[in-house]
Amino acid sequence: MRVANPIYDVVFKYLIGDMKIAKLILSSILGTEIEELEFAPTELQTRIKNDHRNFTVFRIDFTARLRYPDGKSELVIIEIQKAKFHTDIMRFRRYLGTQYQNKENVYTDKKGKTKPLPIKTIYFLGTKLEHTDAPIIKVKRKYFDGITNEPIINPETFIESLTHDSYVIQIPSLKEERRNKLEILLSIFDQRQRDQDAHYLNLKEEDFPEEFRPVIRRLLQAGQEKEVYDVMIVEDEILDELAELERSIEEKDKALDDNKKTIDELRKKIKSLEG
Repeated sequence: MRVANPIYDVVFKYLIGDMKIAKLILSSILGTEIEELEFAPTELQTRIKNDHRNFTVFRIDFTARLRYPDGKSELVIIEIQKAKFHTDIMRFRRYLGTQYQNKENVYTDKKGKTKPLPIKTIYFLGTKLEHTDAPIIKVKRKYFDGITNEPIINPETFIESLTHDSYVIQIPSLKEERRNKLEILLSIFDQRQRDQDAHYLNLKEEDFPEEFRPVIRRLLQAGQEKEVYDVMIVEDEILDELAELERSIEEKDKALDDNKKTIDELRKKIKSLEG
């Protein structure tokens, strides 16, 4: 079955446009049941200038407000990174900081008090990390007494509001052998299944349990939407532009470094002649 490639922002946006599928994906990653979900994809435009021309980068940021059966609420930030750029980490930090500062990211507890929404982050990476090949990485906080090192069980609003758990999914590290249900679900991102046209993947619906098959059908629908395909093309063009811009910056940095070395060598020669 030829389906749209969900590593593209526009396809992922289409996929989670179905609320049941959005709940299924997030609850599977977070490992907990979600009672209510409010998704808010935000389309952003950024003007970038280089020596040759100006162009506009369109990005989609994904945030989701979740409420769990026990009444707790939190904000989940989702980032999809197809290619690796040196500016990525700072961009992630800026967006994370924006969400921490957003006065609307609050909830009302059972006592009627307004509190900051705890935040979790989920990163889908199209490139590998440096030191681990684990396809799914969970960064889970734990509380400890700083003197006795004994665990502290009850969470504190102060700590929960200023720190966060994180989930990192290394798409290139997804295994061909699916070891559990989460790996089966996340195999929809496995780029080894790409069609000759990289905007599509070839998936077999029968490889997925019945509960996950609506995800495959939704991707099939996305692959039949001309508008979705057109935006995938634009995403490719933007990545090419950014890659070219980054190469240009690296070349200029190298030229500056070479010039500095030349100047330092000349200074040493002059100093030796003076001596």
